[in-house]
Amino acid sequence: MAFIEITHQAAQNPNPKFKDKLSTLKALLQELEQRDLPDTAITYINTQLEEINAKATTDPKLYKTVWAKQNCILKYLEKHLKLVPQGYYQKLWTVLGMSTFGLPLGVVFGTTMGNMAFLGIGLPIGMAIGMVVGSNMDKKAAKEGRQLDFKGSVM
Repeated sequence: MAFIEITHQAAQNPNPKFKDKLSTLKALLQELEQRDLPDTAITYINTQLEEINAKATTDPKLYKTVWAKQNCILKYLEKHLKLVPQGYYQKLWTVLGMSTFGLPLGVVFGTTMGNMAFLGIGLPIGMAIGMVVGSNMDKKAAKEGRQLDFKGSVM
């Protein structure tokens, strides 16, 4: 089973952002064609591509639809097949590190120093911890063959 073609051409849309979003989606599809995906995943991706093809090519907001459908595809791949783009866990854990490690550390610094202005000191520490954890998870995903050769955003 193969993916359906995207019928839109970048030159036919007036918005310059459309060309970038369309080329990014096509790069993702090329990467996925090299993988052995189950039929349910291919059917889901084709459904998303059909929704893109259903829109008018001259719609200036078509790039938003392309970006949203690309994110839907990436979320599906992460949830059901555990396939993630490059840097996925690092982006995720940078934010989680700031909130789960950084804020509590900042509260500890603030209370021990007697001044809650030191609350912000914990944020960069938590961000660094999160980046280390995320990059290690990205390396693990690459070693297990779960990382796509694609840099894209899910968030």
